[in-house]
Amino acid sequence: MNKIAIFASGEGTNAEWIFRYFRHKEDVKVCGLLTNNPHAPALAKAFKYGIPSVIFNREDFYNSDVVLDILLKNKVDLVVLAGFMWLVPERIVDQYPNQIINIHPALLPKYGGKGMYGDKVFQEVLKNNEKVSGITIHYVNNKYDDGDVIYQARCRIDKNETVKSLADKTHRLEHHYYPVTIERILKDHNKIKALL
Repeated sequence: MNKIAIFASGEGTNAEWIFRYFRHKEDVKVCGLLTNNPHAPALAKAFKYGIPSVIFNREDFYNSDVVLDILLKNKVDLVVLAGFMWLVPERIVDQYPNQIINIHPALLPKYGGKGMYGDKVFQEVLKNNEKVSGITIHYVNNKYDDGDVIYQARCRIDKNETVKSLADKTHRLEHHYYPVTIERILKDHNKIKALL
């Protein structure tokens, strides 16, 4: 049984698609939603799917082992960032090498880095008259949006594209590709474990 922990700071739409995708899978369990935002709508989505939630603060995350201990206690195999806004501390990254992933609403390395999230990304993409955009699923290291790329999916940008229409296209890609990519990563990790 592979266990996933999901980190989210906001709406939790990607988290919900992941909950839904894995809810009847016998070999994968979403064991918790962790958030730094006590008002995150993601909490209600987790409750709806019977996923336990943990709310933590900056002190817990950066100056103690509270969050790391939760991951270790639950024997988490993969940490999935789904709209999580804080940089993951180095000690958690070190504890989970190539086991923390993130999704970004653009084709990295373009339009990534600190402060580049949500509509800000779409505004920049449109301002620069890009013809194509998309999503990037990548491993997490100790810099924003800097880890190795796992998968990218693209969408065409139409002549009359708006921030909202580009966001809608991007979210459709996220909701489709994030859960299946998570499943593939876990299968690959299991193959490697079997060889060791």
